[in-house]
Amino acid sequence: MDKKILDFITGLGRNLSGGKLNFGNIASKAGAKLQNKTQTFTFQALPRNLAELQALPEASLTDPYATAALSLLALTRFKDSRAESIEMLNFLKGPDNCSNAEIQHISDRFMDGKFFKVNSYFEGATPANNYTPALPYRVKISSNPYSFQNEGWATLYLHSGGADNPRPVKLRKKPSTGQWFVVEIQYLGDVRTPVAEDKWA
Repeated sequence: MDKKILDFITGLGRNLSGGKLNFGNIASKAGAKLQNKTQTFTFQALPRNLAELQALPEASLTDPYATAALSLLALTRFKDSRAESIEMLNFLKGPDNCSNAEIQHISDRFMDGKFFKVNSYFEGATPANNYTPALPYRVKISSNPYSFQNEGWATLYLHSGGADNPRPVKLRKKPSTGQWFVVEIQYLGDVRTPVAEDKWA
């Protein structure tokens, strides 16, 4: 047998017997890389009602990243028509509707006219340009190694031009339809003040 081949086999045997090759760790790292994923969704216009939201290809809701992106689109309508915004959110919540507590939570996050929070999640929107999104509208949704830790559940993240870290939205899968629905929106915390409203700018 060729000496190089013999040395390779001998070395492999030593590594295996010495426990130097940890296949569990290798598989775990591979899985983590697969779950560090980012998807960007592009929209030519923002939906004004449920019919327009449902007309989007993402509205099949079979992709959790797409459902997360649509939750942001639904919230863009809250300023001008709370009823239509909630109707879209109810669609995205699937078997459940928004509870009164959830609606109040959203309303509280927009107190003092802070609707710019929603726009801050579109690409190109920063405090310096008063969170004016670039067109067409683009939303980046990402996951990390823990996003799908529990089967049938997901925690995904939206990226704001006014925050240092991405912020979460929780989703749940309905096995009978394969669809992913919104459970809890957690990305409406404060962001940096837009320049037009910043007295220290």
